Amino acid sequence: MKIQIINGPNLNLLGKREPEVYGSRSFEEFLEELKTRFPSIEIHYFQSNVEGELINKIHEVGFDFDGILLNAGGYTHTSVAISDAIAGVTTPVLEIHISNIYKREEFRHKSIISKSCVGMISGLGLKGYELGIRYFL
Repeated sequence: MKIQIINGPNLNLLGKREPEVYGSRSFEEFLEELKTRFPSIEIHYFQSNVEGELINKIHEVGFDFDGILLNAGGYTHTSVAISDAIAGVTTPVLEIHISNIYKREEFRHKSIISKSCVGMISGLGLKGYELGIRYFL
């Protein structure tokens, strides 16, 4: 089984940015833990702050992988193009959010990408990625 994790803008700052919201661990540290916890799964990771690069990665893996865990960050609320990219591939995409988007600013309550995803995990911290992998199992 192959799972692609895609993190969007500002998620390269995990562990540094707003630790009260996002925690104090870097994603790279957490990724090693995930790979140890799921040794039989091929887990790939990609992060970019650039919308087009996220779309390119969805296109690249969207026909060959068993699942994509996508945390589109702020693009969740603004990117029709990412939503269209998800709709255009056959690999199922699960939307992930570290924070509870419904406890944040009102503009974050609307996800443009949700309609193209199989579901959403929001507000469970980094644990949401682990639960996402379990969903695909």
